[in-house]
Amino acid sequence: MPKVLPKPINVGIIMDGNGRWAKSKKLSTTSGHEAGIKTVRLIVEESIRHSISSLTLYAFSTENWQRPKKEVLGIGKLLIQAIKEQVPELKEEGVKISFFGNYKRFGNKAMGMIKSAEKETDLTKPSLLLNIALGYGGRSDIINAVNEIISSNQRKKITEKNFFSFLEAPVEEIDLMIRTGGDKRISNFLLYHLAYSELLFVDTLWPDFSQKEYSKCLNHFMKVERRFGKRI
Repeated sequence: MPKVLPKPINVGIIMDGNGRWAKSKKLSTTSGHEAGIKTVRLIVEESIRHSISSLTLYAFSTENWQRPKKEVLGIGKLLIQAIKEQVPELKEEGVKISFFGNYKRFGNKAMGMIKSAEKETDLTKPSLLLNIALGYGGRSDIINAVNEIISSNQRKKITEKNFFSFLEAPVEEIDLMIRTGGDKRISNFLLYHLAYSELLFVDTLWPDFSQKEYSKCLNHFMKVERRFGKRI
């Protein structure tokens, strides 16, 4: 009888390469981010097809606030536009959206749209949990969690498992982490959640990352023997 290979349940993606993609085509950086949003839509659809439970996307890190003001403002506008255009379809497909991170600096309008999107897609039995890290950093997430534990005078023992409940990201272990764009680092993304993740680094720039290549990444995961330190 053939061995049934496990599918990844929780997938995280560092979407890298929008700027370089735009530069290679002599387009504005904003055009690169626009193309990247289209890729997000395709990867969400493919995740549903593969019965992925949660997809966590690194959209904007704490370090990204250092980028040129014009680019940051452009990202904020694209965020608002994307929510307006895509939330109705995502809701129809059963996708529940959650944003996490310090995204207040994108302004009140963006904040309002984010809260509205979360409320509108707060589904009881979603087909996919779509978690978007916005103004997020893994180190600050851990530090904030520790400070919350201290200030709340927790009486119960803190374990590796229940520590997740103090973190911002609404997901536990990440099974598979994919980074596009060729760089081989995790750039402060979900540091606690990636302890035993399979890490895949692909050279393809995010706007060119296709559903086919994503499927190959998922299939690669299914061929990996995950031992978690045990001898099998």
